[in-house]
Amino acid sequence: MINMNSNKTRQLNKSTRSNLITIGVIVAVYVVCQLMIAMGLMSNLMQGLLVPLCYYSILAVSLNLTVGILGELSLGHAGFMCIGAFASAFFSKSMQNTITNSFIRFFLAILIGAVSAALLGVFIGFVVLRLRGDYLAIVTLAFGEIVKNVINVLYIGFDSKGVHFSIKDSMSLNLEEDGRIIINGAKGIVGAPNDTTFTAAVLLLIITFIVIVNLIHSRSGRAIMAIRDNRIAAESVGIDITKFKILAFAISAAFAGVAGVLYAHNLSNLVATPKSFGYNMSIMILVFVVLGGMGNIRGSMIAAIILTLLPEYLRFMQDYRMLIYAVVLIVMMIFNWNPTCIAWRKKYSLQNIFVALKSKTKRRA
Repeated sequence: MINMNSNKTRQLNKSTRSNLITIGVIVAVYVVCQLMIAMGLMSNLMQGLLVPLCYYSILAVSLNLTVGILGELSLGHAGFMCIGAFASAFFSKSMQNTITNSFIRFFLAILIGAVSAALLGVFIGFVVLRLRGDYLAIVTLAFGEIVKNVINVLYIGFDSKGVHFSIKDSMSLNLEEDGRIIINGAKGIVGAPNDTTFTAAVLLLIITFIVIVNLIHSRSGRAIMAIRDNRIAAESVGIDITKFKILAFAISAAFAGVAGVLYAHNLSNLVATPKSFGYNMSIMILVFVVLGGMGNIRGSMIAAIILTLLPEYLRFMQDYRMLIYAVVLIVMMIFNWNPTCIAWRKKYSLQNIFVALKSKTKRRA
């Protein structure tokens, strides 16, 4: 019994060290980027990619909770991101003149984006409760497309009489002279405040990582992984399948909504285009998870960063850009899934190097 407890404590300490190293690396990269910006050593292209790198990493980490930890193939993550983006941008645009403090307004927008996406995550969790595999992927994919198409036909505005709503056109709102349109159908939301900063994006990425990792190592996380490994066995020992599936969907959707908030407040015009919130976006997020390693939170972030930077920095090779991109995808798949590569990665991981350096320091002392 004592041996089991000591092994459990050792394993917990090992994972805690690993997570602290990951957070430390994120903070170190943030400091280096800020110094490079201050000294004028970072290109405009790279500065423009800093916030996207953060929200793509948040999307990858949050989807890994559903795909890697829960074991359910979901292709509706772009839909959750879309809901969070438009709900938060609607709030910020409406309250732009009322809440003048950008920090408070952005904080409330984050909460609204996360809650609205989480509520839809709960709804989807109930709907797809008994679906698995390809059927779940089809339903969640359809959900993402429905969300995008519904937003494209929404016309919402307000004046002194209140809020006006239409799905026909902007003229049907019948706004008075003092009224203004917030959501203008396929034109989306124009003029939402650009409150997203690199600092806020990094903080939200760290919060996402801490919450997801702590959930995985909690009792709820172990129950979710038990459902993934053997649903029938998990149910037979008293695990509430419905509760934990909905919990995973809701938390995953909430952080996708947070990524949507960062996306929406990083642009002047927010439009629900297929490129931003369509099928390809959901597939791209899934690629981050698969190549980073399903269940590997740190790997998801690394894959999101590499696969976001790579196409941008290969633009000068117009004829061979996609070929190199495909080769990198194959190499990453081999690196993450080949047993020999897995063993080598474990042997030379940052955590093991840290432990080796610590033991060597102790021996010298």
